[in-house]
Order: sequence, then structure tokens, then C-alpha cells
Amino acid sequence: MIDLHTHSTFSDGTLTPEELVAAAEQAGLTAVALTDHDTTAGVERFLAAGAGRPLRCIAGVELSAEHHPGTLHVLGYFIQPANAALQDGLDRLRTGRAVRNREILRRLNELGLPLTWEEVVAYAGGEVVGRPHFALALIARGCVVDKEEAFARYLARGQPGYAERFRLTPAASLQLIRDAGGVPVLAHPHTLDLGRKELRKLIMELRAQGLEGLEVYYPEHSPAQVRQYRDLAQGLNLVPTGGSDFHGALSPYIKLGRGFGTLQVPDEVLAKLEERKPGFGR
Repeated sequence: MIDLHTHSTFSDGTLTPEELVAAAEQAGLTAVALTDHDTTAGVERFLAAGAGRPLRCIAGVELSAEHHPGTLHVLGYFIQPANAALQDGLDRLRTGRAVRNREILRRLNELGLPLTWEEVVAYAGGEVVGRPHFALALIARGCVVDKEEAFARYLARGQPGYAERFRLTPAASLQLIRDAGGVPVLAHPHTLDLGRKELRKLIMELRAQGLEGLEVYYPEHSPAQVRQYRDLAQGLNLVPTGGSDFHGALSPYIKLGRGFGTLQVPDEVLAKLEERKPGFGR
């Protein structure tokens, strides 16, 4: 059993890279990928923690790309974290996050919520501060009872505390990952908010731009969606991948490697992904 979608304290997870490796081993996983948002800062520690263990640790990243009406995220696997082009792109994304975060704080304050930047940053373990950290600060303040309420009332797109931020285009996101020696995969396609025809059209376009996989196995995908996305992947010659999108205590109902309890990502996915690495077998 493998899990190709996890987060650490370097983005919006609550486990350190070392703790994530230990938890993956305890869960009986054979492989796990660290895919923090817009940063690879935790990858070196993650790989070091996995050295010498039977568990295979995969260097990854998750990028947010431009898309409406929903959200589009691209996962990258087997990346070279030190790649200069990748790091330049990540710097631009984090700068966009910083501008957006200040705007979110301003809007929340205007709504009468007495939140400070120091309170928000206290919940971030690394250089990436995101909306989940605002949610934790709001919970601590007693403004909301949980993360779901924080997003529903304030932080989700369309709510009064939400602010847009700079994102790369999907094509640029795919290219960044490929330039860093990685394999790009479209994450949780249900968040794109597209009908069947529109979804197929978009994925075909992304495939032409270098997409190599589709996240089929995901906790929030219904059995019908799993079948739909698996058929899409097979029809478009994409690797059907999967992962729990594990965040630790921030989403305690999502278990590493198991999602809500029934998630099963086939081990053979990893070998198929490796075959898509730039230059593989050439």
C-alpha cells in the first residue's frame, strides 16, 4: 500500500517530515511521497529520515495553478528539489501567497475578527503560510469551532475573508515539474468543478502539455468518480495515481494511506509513474 499525497509542517500539515516517515512506516506503507504546497523545503529531511528504511520516500511537491470555477492542483513526483527553475517558480508562488495572506488578514480584521499576523504564523511550521493556518488561529480565538466552519464562513472562495493570489498557468506548472526531472499528475479532479465533457477536454489539453497522471484514488472521490477518472486515465494514456492528502491533526478524519478507511492505492502505480520520468529508458 502506498500514499502519494501528503503534507508536513513545511506547508499545512501537522507532522514534521521525520514524524511523517515514522507514521507511514507504522501504517504499513511501502512508499510515501511528500507533496507540500509550493515548497520543497522539507524534502531533504524527509528523504534523510527514510534512508535505510524499507519504506520508499518520494520527493514531491504540489502546485496551485490558474483555473475557474474550481481549483486545479498539480502534483510532481521524483523531482530534483534543488533545480533552479523549480525554486524560482516556487519563490514566485510563495510571494503571491504572502501578498494574499496580508489581504486575508485585513479582510478578517474588517469583519471584526481581532486576529494578528503573529497568531497566524505561530501555526505555520515552515515558510508557507496558508488558509488552514488562519483557520487554526480562528479556532484558537473561539471565532469558529473547527476548520470546516472557518472555511465555510470566512476562508473559502466566495466568502468575505477570501482573497485571490498569484498562480502559475497549468502549462507553466507542468513545465516546472518536468524541468526538475519530475512526473506531473493532476490532483483530485473533482475540485475542478467541471462536467464530464469539459473535464475530458481540459485533461486532453493538459496531456498535450506534459501531464502524465491523474489522481484517481482519493478519499473524497465516490466509487462512481473513481470509475470515471480511472476510465479517463486509461483512455488518455495517463497513470491512475492516488493518495490520502494527509494533513495530520488538521484533518484528523483522514488517515495516512487509508483516507476515510477504504482508500487503497495499488503499489504498481509507482513503477508506472517512474516509467514516465523525463528520459526514462532513453
